[in-house]
Amino acid sequence: MHSETASPQRGASVGLKAATWAGILFLHVPLALIILYAFSSEDKSYVFPPPSLTTQWFAVALERQDVWDAVKLSAQIALWATGIAVVLGTLAAGALARTQFFGREAISLLLILPIALPGVVTGIALRSAYHTLEIPFSFWTIVIGHATFCVVVVYNNAVARLRRISPSLVEASMDLGANAFQTFRYVLLPQLGSALLAGALLAFALSFDEVIVTTFTAGQQTTLPIWMLQELIRPRQRPVTNVVAVFIIAEFAISSWRSRYRGTSAVNKRLRMIEGGLDRALRGAGRGRTD
Repeated sequence: MHSETASPQRGASVGLKAATWAGILFLHVPLALIILYAFSSEDKSYVFPPPSLTTQWFAVALERQDVWDAVKLSAQIALWATGIAVVLGTLAAGALARTQFFGREAISLLLILPIALPGVVTGIALRSAYHTLEIPFSFWTIVIGHATFCVVVVYNNAVARLRRISPSLVEASMDLGANAFQTFRYVLLPQLGSALLAGALLAFALSFDEVIVTTFTAGQQTTLPIWMLQELIRPRQRPVTNVVAVFIIAEFAISSWRSRYRGTSAVNKRLRMIEGGLDRALRGAGRGRTD
């Protein structure tokens, strides 16, 4: 008998560690500066180090109505765009995941194209279409513009998950007497849950901070990114912009943490229950046919 000894794993090289830390600093130092300048006492320019630190800008930001109006508008647009994207992206993924027909690859390319094109091209195309159709610029023109690229995010997640789902689960559901809606509701949708949640969160984030497409499709509306851009161009209480950014960072960080450590575990638990129930049903059906 030969005893097998596991060879010790070599640690990462110094160069790899340095590159990793450099990447982390590159990503997070700007966020740290945003947080730092939210406490700066200088209200017209960014001076490093800040002359002094204060928390007065948090109270000022909470009292400014233009901030709340911009946040509310951006949240409403993002919610509508995400809802449309989830519905259309899921339906498109269901139609293209496993079926084969003429023009399937062309349709897939057309679905993915809006997010592959530069935002300027998408914005000009949408503005030209609205002008040709004589559609006035409004809240809904922004929603439609955002939905064009949000659909892509949900579609990519949903089609990847559908291709990983075993066809035997759908066949077993049909054999047990479920109709198409019941199969989707009790078999496919729970397994799509985490993919749709991830796609919806990413779609919401993309819509919430979109600037280029919004500039071409908005009328007199001022979303939060456009408001922040205007505040930076014409500074008025500049630290207020950083305070709003700090609130957004905190909100999305908390949402990401909750979706990762709570939502995913609940979906996985539901998936195990469904797979176990279908497995028992299949074994029972097999024994019945044998008898």
